Amino acid sequence: MSVTIISRAAWGATPWDHDPTSDGPAYVPLSSRSEFYVHYDGAHHITRTGFAIMRAIEAEHFGNGWAGVGYSFVVSQAGEIFEGRGWTRQGAHCPGHNVSGFGVQIAIGGDQEPSKAALAACRALYDEACRKTGRTLAKRGHRDGIATQCPGSKLYSWVKAGMPADGYTAAPTPDGGATPGGSVARYKVTIGGLEYGYGAYGDHVTKVGQALVKKGHGDHYVSGPGPRWTDADTRNYSDYQRSLGFKGTAPHQDADGIPGESSLRTLLGTLPSKQSPPAKPPAFPGRKYFKAGASNRFVEQLGKQLVAKGYGKHYRVGPGPNWSEADRQNVADFQRAHKALAGDADGYPGPLTWQILFS
Repeated sequence: MSVTIISRAAWGATPWDHDPTSDGPAYVPLSSRSEFYVHYDGAHHITRTGFAIMRAIEAEHFGNGWAGVGYSFVVSQAGEIFEGRGWTRQGAHCPGHNVSGFGVQIAIGGDQEPSKAALAACRALYDEACRKTGRTLAKRGHRDGIATQCPGSKLYSWVKAGMPADGYTAAPTPDGGATPGGSVARYKVTIGGLEYGYGAYGDHVTKVGQALVKKGHGDHYVSGPGPRWTDADTRNYSDYQRSLGFKGTAPHQDADGIPGESSLRTLLGTLPSKQSPPAKPPAFPGRKYFKAGASNRFVEQLGKQLVAKGYGKHYRVGPGPNWSEADRQNVADFQRAHKALAGDADGYPGPLTWQILFS
């Protein structure tokens, strides 16, 4: 089952920047996620459908003093998946677990029966979350995090049963279902200050996967290479090692799928090395510096960075200290090109836009 998510913009969410001091909830890297929490709406049956579900939840959560919908996603009885906080923003669904856990509400309440479509969509979303994070996430009901009746007895029993879904075949978990000590190598090596092997994380891992695909050794990927080294990477790298003539696929043998310097240099043409950490982005000066009539050094600093990142096409004479429509359009292009910002691409920089631009 493919995962189609209805964006905040599509269902009419209030932009995060309704609060002039913030771009919205804090950014959370996928590497911080380890749990998947299922919620329901409370004691009463839910009769709302479609976009009305999200607007009602948003209004309720605004009333709680939160920055809009607190769940990562909401699943309707029709099997629709709506974006709330999304993949990379801190939730407001389970105190103590809002960074480590995705929070997903299935829009039912009381003793209402969850539909097959809702359960299948939620399970597909769980599998997509595992794929994105590169790990098998713990399946949780809200009551596993704090003392509450949520997600109700029916959904909680479903979660404890492993989240089965009629008519839906679960995707392979990121680790391929292998267990430590099994036939797939589960150790790491360090080459040039960078880790390779099961659990290693970083852009260098993605580049290895992309190089394997280019060489014709990507058969074990379900959805393509990513920054977390999984058993799929190990199996593909083992295929590549055997194509070079290495023998033995058991752990710690020459073709076990864990890189050595020789095979890695042959694959990439060079041996990558750990780079010095990037300079810390300059502090965001505040929204007041980026509006009609503003003239200051921060506008020029912003414009020069946009040009350096390839987002300066609307300038006719180059960036300067006077805020202009060209600045706004270039910022909007940059926001649309970055998933964490694309839902609110109004062209006015906030703290998150500034952080990503200068990172």
